[in-house]
Amino acid sequence: MNTVDFDDQGEGVQRNCGFAATEKLFRIEPPPKFIYSCNSQAEFSFGNYHRDMSASSSPSIVLSFEDARRVVEEHATEIRAACFKDAHTQNTETLDLLSAAGHVLAESVAADRDIPPFPRATRDGYAVRSADLAKLPATLDVIAEIKAGARPGEIPSQVKSGQAAAIMTGAPVPAGADAIVMVEYTSRQDKPAAIARVEISRSVAPGENIVARGAEAKSGSPLLAAGCQLNHAAIALAASVGKSRLEVYVRPRVAVLTTGDEIVDLDTEPGPTQIRNSNSYSLAVQIQQAGGEPVLLPIAPDEPKRLRELIVEGLRPDLLLMTGGVSMGRYDLVEQVLAEMKAEFFFTGAKIQPGRPVVFGRVRASKGDRLSAASGAQKKPAPEGRKTSPLSRTYFFGLPGNPVSTMVTFELFARPMLKALAGMLPRQLIFLHAKLKSEIRSKTGLKRFLPATLSGEFENAKVELVRWQGSGDIAATASANCYIVIPPDRENIPAGDWVAVLMR
Repeated sequence: MNTVDFDDQGEGVQRNCGFAATEKLFRIEPPPKFIYSCNSQAEFSFGNYHRDMSASSSPSIVLSFEDARRVVEEHATEIRAACFKDAHTQNTETLDLLSAAGHVLAESVAADRDIPPFPRATRDGYAVRSADLAKLPATLDVIAEIKAGARPGEIPSQVKSGQAAAIMTGAPVPAGADAIVMVEYTSRQDKPAAIARVEISRSVAPGENIVARGAEAKSGSPLLAAGCQLNHAAIALAASVGKSRLEVYVRPRVAVLTTGDEIVDLDTEPGPTQIRNSNSYSLAVQIQQAGGEPVLLPIAPDEPKRLRELIVEGLRPDLLLMTGGVSMGRYDLVEQVLAEMKAEFFFTGAKIQPGRPVVFGRVRASKGDRLSAASGAQKKPAPEGRKTSPLSRTYFFGLPGNPVSTMVTFELFARPMLKALAGMLPRQLIFLHAKLKSEIRSKTGLKRFLPATLSGEFENAKVELVRWQGSGDIAATASANCYIVIPPDRENIPAGDWVAVLMR
């Protein structure tokens, strides 16, 4: 049996269970049955989740996942209300329809006419009077053929009793007809190009296979509300009412600060004990996908003065994300520096794995701290006409430095804050469910979000943990497409049980 044990920070420790200790678990061919053992013994300190800090220390405020998420959602709601109470005085821009995709709408979109603008056939068949089919079989005279896009002169003025009109999907239904009846043919070759009479052997109800004029929307009725994110369906709806340009909120700028003497830039040859900076780039992609604009700052060393300078620079955009330096090590200085800046901490940990030492708070940078510390920072000029945020303080997250922890904690906590800054109302987190492919064993106490693969076909989906080395294992996580969510009170989950799944 192979086991993977995890410590309190989500680090994977490989056990030598009949395989070479240097071989990565996720590369080993699995035996018939896997048991993953997630061991964690942790004690937690609780306190008021909202309080100002002294200049010399930060508290230990470790919340359950649910409480931590609720704290974030509460502040996200406040941010949204403060920033977007008057859309026309805030940061908006007008973009062409395709460029607006992914942005948050800053105006409402209404129907410019009834939708559909005429009674529309939903099936190929014959437009008939349903009363003519009270006695079957019924033989009706075919007076016309109506195709989608037919001009008014090509549509009969009325279908009278004893008559029918051949009609195509999407075509306008002529006056007098109140239903569409479908006539089955054994093959396309059997269907006549044009016929004078048709025999119908089934009845129809009034309105069958017809969408009434204005059934989807009446002229002037709202279709899209300000605050919705413009996905493909919203773009299609805007196009359907002739909106070639849309007013949207400017994407929030999110500073990304990676910390640690062991981190080097991509173009730098790493030393024997150094690693390349991957966290800034994974976060940049997540920020873009969530509707933000990443601002990558230089790597911060484990030295208080330069770290403070870069934190101050990171407080200039709308949100600051820091990775690393938030654990309990001697050189984990982020919380110390923030406390010296009189930061307000809402929590300094969450009972999850990976990602337990996540930090959330806000801070006001003094005028004296507004110095230029971002030499070499990768950032774009602010959009022309961008207005100052009404927020008096900048929110920040301190995310754990292990790459998987960084990815997970962004999704769980930073994403709703970014969405709020982009103009969206916060939404509650919803998990999917799938059947577990292989047994999982876990220690209680932490809610776990472990990389997994959802597979199967149609409704027969199953999910299984990937073989990984812990929260530093990017390669294994890259092969996953979701996270299995393990409740903190479950020690054993047998194969075949339903488990919660968070999609990536």
